[in-house]
Amino acid sequence: MAVSLASLLAAPLHAVLPAIDTASPTNTPSAEPTAAAPATGAIADTQDVGADARIARRIEGIFGELPAFRDVRAQVSEGVVTLSGTVPQDADIARAEAIAGRVSGVVTVENRIERDLSVSGSNAVGTLADRTQSFVRMIPLAGVALAIWAVIALIGYLIAGIGALWHRVAPNSFLAELIASAIRFVFVIGGLVVALDVLGATALLSAVLGGAGVIGIALGFAMRDTIENYVASLMLSLRQPFRANEHVTIDSFEGRVIRLTSRATVLMTLDGNHLRIPNSTVFKAVIVNFTRNPARRFDFLLGIDADDDPDAARALGRETMAALPFVLADPPPEARTEEVGDSNIVIRFLGWIDQRETDWAKARSRAIAAVKGALEEGGFALPEPIYRLRFDERTPPLPLQRVDAGSVPPAPHKEKAAVPSAAASAAHEDVRPSDEVAEMVSRERREPDQGQEKDLLDPSRPVE
Repeated sequence: MAVSLASLLAAPLHAVLPAIDTASPTNTPSAEPTAAAPATGAIADTQDVGADARIARRIEGIFGELPAFRDVRAQVSEGVVTLSGTVPQDADIARAEAIAGRVSGVVTVENRIERDLSVSGSNAVGTLADRTQSFVRMIPLAGVALAIWAVIALIGYLIAGIGALWHRVAPNSFLAELIASAIRFVFVIGGLVVALDVLGATALLSAVLGGAGVIGIALGFAMRDTIENYVASLMLSLRQPFRANEHVTIDSFEGRVIRLTSRATVLMTLDGNHLRIPNSTVFKAVIVNFTRNPARRFDFLLGIDADDDPDAARALGRETMAALPFVLADPPPEARTEEVGDSNIVIRFLGWIDQRETDWAKARSRAIAAVKGALEEGGFALPEPIYRLRFDERTPPLPLQRVDAGSVPPAPHKEKAAVPSAAASAAHEDVRPSDEVAEMVSRERREPDQGQEKDLLDPSRPVE
């Protein structure tokens, strides 16, 4: 219906606006006006009659369906909810406040709920009974999970127990046992994961694995030396740096090798004592193997008088050592002038022997005696140290004593011997190798002891 211009002019503005709005063809007519919705988070300035009672009934109805909130009461005034009463657990206090805050029309929640610490109110007996019933109901499922774990672990042990296969794949027995242990560990952990998944306890598994990782890192730092020694044992078993009963020097330790275990290298020293060296030390040490090359050189120093001819002394020493039956002709003996001192000339004599037929220490000892005797018989003096004393000017001079020329004995004439006789005496002495320590090592290796660790030395493997 159209509105006349006179009516618009005569009527007040607030009366005209509704008419214009009603008459507008673009608006939809409504039976009653709709109040504008309050802004988000805003509190309405008016409240419907009976809203507080409806909110209180709604909250108490919800709490009535929850056993934990049976003693909770709700009072509402102007949209403010006051909760009072007791609940069995601390978590229920925050839960009740969250439920009440979600009811439409609630402005805020005043939470005065307390936890019931009495025996009857805490429902401890009921909770324990419920947990006991849950555990009883879970026993069949736990049995199935345990059976699955046992089957998977058994499969791993059966696979790891195929020793012939792993000894064929691995280069030595130590690595074969390590592979078998790794297979057993993987199957046991895999079975545990499957069993916990059947029980629905994968969250527990994650916590256990996380804790195990932290513990593993801590143990790794605490057992660093042990782990390093274990890795060194593995590397030594693969590299095989020596054989059993070989004469070696490891850093400052000398002896014959008895065995290589997973923790240490056992030597028998040259005086018959057992020596255990950690494999981590052996792996990083400088190793000298005297047995690998049968030819070995010995050397010693001798000094002659400063007035003697060093070339003649060297030639005489070479001839003397060449005449000894235990000294090899190839490489030939050698003599070198080391230094010229204040009162002597130092010469180094060198000779080679075959350790399979000659003892190194005995050969060196006999060669020293033979060359010394040859030099003395050849007229070369082996002087003692000479000290010259210088006196201050304030010291009174010693009275001179006149010595007749006839009373001084003439100096002995030095004659050079072509072939010394001292070599003949040294040639008849026994210089065969001393095998006492080697025999003790062989006897100990032939007699197995149940308390001994497994020997990782493998004669079929190439030596590094």
